[in-house]
Amino acid sequence: MASRRSVVLWLLCSHLGSFCYYKAYGITVKTDNSHVKAREFEEAFLSCKYSTKKESDARIEWKKITGAGVSFIYFRRSFEGSFKDRAELIHASIQIKNVTRKDSGKYRCEISAPTENGQEAGEVEISLLVQVPSAAPVCEVPISAMTGTVVELRCKENEGVPAPKYKWYRNGIPLLESRELGKIKKGRVPYIMNSTSGTLLFKSVSKNDSGEYYCEADNKIGRPQKCPVKRMQVDDLNISAIIAAVVIVALIIASCGLGVYYAQKKGYFSSK
Repeated sequence: MASRRSVVLWLLCSHLGSFCYYKAYGITVKTDNSHVKAREFEEAFLSCKYSTKKESDARIEWKKITGAGVSFIYFRRSFEGSFKDRAELIHASIQIKNVTRKDSGKYRCEISAPTENGQEAGEVEISLLVQVPSAAPVCEVPISAMTGTVVELRCKENEGVPAPKYKWYRNGIPLLESRELGKIKKGRVPYIMNSTSGTLLFKSVSKNDSGEYYCEADNKIGRPQKCPVKRMQVDDLNISAIIAAVVIVALIIASCGLGVYYAQKKGYFSSK
């Protein structure tokens, strides 16, 4: 019964925000912040506090929970692995210096100590998100397009944490999102810009859409980053030129056919 109660308390704690705690009889474990955010290459503080009914020499352990299992961070009064030279134990909390994106994940502070009922243990779970500024995105802009055709411009950035929002610019002027543009412009909206996926879609591109384009990625962690400027030229479909080209090609094919027929008549080719 007691074990079942401990499990229920731990589950409640894992779903609460800051100041959650886990209590097992004579020992209570809590944290001031169960969702920690820190910028890459800066410091992160993982809070863990405990109390017991009587003074005792508590054993403190820290573990990191990953998809592959659980690994020790602090064990037998020393840090393990990559944390040896950049982590410090402050009471039961740990301060990690120079955090990287690999440090993101779930951590568990486990406290065990002798109590009136014997050896008791408690734990609390903390998530760490290491935030990474956006890098310069990669943009795909067609050099040329014909009026009336479907054209899609793409923008992508894979370094930033959290994922950035995207904004497109034409001739140095930011393009409005489709919902904003729809409120201003009546009738057909000339394009659809998705700030999450980074796409800029023209369902029927026109000559007015010609210009110099670039995309900007921003996740509010560092400065916004942009890709190099690329020009897209939109031209009308020249029907007369297409007809003339088709006629010329047809005349060339006909001339070749007549030449072969004449040569065969003169006996330049064998019967085969």
